[in-house]
Amino acid sequence: MRISASIYSDKKRDLKDTIADLSAHHVDLLHVDCNDDLSVFDDIKRVREWCKIPIDLHIITNSPAKYFDLLRENPVEYVTFQLEDATESLDLPSDIPGKKGLAIITPTPVSAFDQYSNYDFILIMATIPGQSGGVFDAVNFKKIRDFQKKYPSKSVHVDGGVNGEVSFILRNMGVHTSVSGSYLFNAPSIGHALMDLTKRDVQSQFMVKDFMIPVEESPTVLLNGTTSLDVLKSIEVGDLGFTMVLGEDNELLGIISNADIRKALIKNEGTIASMSIASIMNANPLVIQSHATVNDLLQQIKKYTFPLMYLPVVENGKAVGIVTFLNLIKGEI
Repeated sequence: MRISASIYSDKKRDLKDTIADLSAHHVDLLHVDCNDDLSVFDDIKRVREWCKIPIDLHIITNSPAKYFDLLRENPVEYVTFQLEDATESLDLPSDIPGKKGLAIITPTPVSAFDQYSNYDFILIMATIPGQSGGVFDAVNFKKIRDFQKKYPSKSVHVDGGVNGEVSFILRNMGVHTSVSGSYLFNAPSIGHALMDLTKRDVQSQFMVKDFMIPVEESPTVLLNGTTSLDVLKSIEVGDLGFTMVLGEDNELLGIISNADIRKALIKNEGTIASMSIASIMNANPLVIQSHATVNDLLQQIKKYTFPLMYLPVVENGKAVGIVTFLNLIKGEI
């Protein structure tokens, strides 16, 4: 996951010193907030002279069109317009370079992106735009999942309340970029903050249930009345490499993974059609409790000597969701 440093959040130094520090620490992007202020482009010109870090420009205005010529004259790598403030069209001309994004605040549904599906990414404002030091609203974890499900080829950017713990969760969810402002500049040093935003050991506030994929969105089959073909279809559609086997009232009875299918085929000489689901499934899968914190989750993972790609989430023996580590593994490569 890329870290986009919000350059105006540094209240202690002039802009040139801030950019020099960020450049020395090889930050991924420079986030420039433009609250309907055309003079921001004067800063962009200066930043271009000082470094080659890509610019991530977020514009809040009721009149987007007045920025089009400036964007042509001063191209940036990422440009985002805030939906809620715009009273005119947000359709950007095709000759404006860079990746284009739509920013929405927490109360706005991700369906707002439907009208701008030609854009490259969405920027989810997890706190109040323009106010630094806010707390990340956990409802945005679901918004991220909903958007990714609807637009799997689009990127998700997040701005607001991103600390070390939130950063870990966002990385695990496959978020492309997170914006960091006050957290980055209020730390003992930028290097210290960047380490917190990318480290694997975190202090916990959120629980697994806050960011898991809920059971209703997870691949599942029932033990009774399910065929081996049903299992294969569930694994295929779920696209996670496994399916949970449930009993009455979502009781978790086991899981069936691609590896379990392979073992069953070997054992039964190439066919599983005649095998019962109970004989194929792993009846004692590793699980994580829904109330476990992020730190609990990490400590549990460290106990195992083999890599984990997913964990069913349970509460009182019932399946309530899953957490997967596919995006986190990709991000660490």
